[in-house]
Order: sequence, then C-alpha cells, then structure tokens
Amino acid sequence: MNEQTESLILEHLRAIRAKLDEHDLKFENITQRVGSLEKHVAVMQGDIVDIRHSIDRMEVRLSRIEKRLDIVEEPV
Repeated sequence: MNEQTESLILEHLRAIRAKLDEHDLKFENITQRVGSLEKHVAVMQGDIVDIRHSIDRMEVRLSRIEKRLDIVEEPV
C-alpha cells in the first residue's frame, strides 16, 4: 500500500471517529433528557394518585352528607 492510500484511509478513519464522538455526545444528552422525563412522569403519577385519593375521600364524605340529609337517590 502506498503512502497516499494510507493517508487517505487514516483521513477517513479520523472522520469516522469524529462522527462517532459527536453521536456519543448526542446519545449521552438524549439519555440524560429521557432520565429527566422519567423522573417528571413519576412525580406526576404520584400527584395523580394523591388527587384520586382526595376525590375518593370527598365521595365518601358526600355520601355521608347525602345519607344524613336523606337525599340519597335509589339505584335503578
């Protein structure tokens, strides 16, 4: 293999390595962002559970109030 061919191959290998480095950085950034999104979704799921629990408690209280006031509707 002559020197010119080796130089050309090395040039291409360097370009490939540079591109791989770019992709590694982008992939790391994406991985961090996905991790952040997962944390936010987990927090929102906890908030939804809390809201549902509050609504359930309100339904129980409302049911007791309706019974005390004798305004409970009969099921069909």
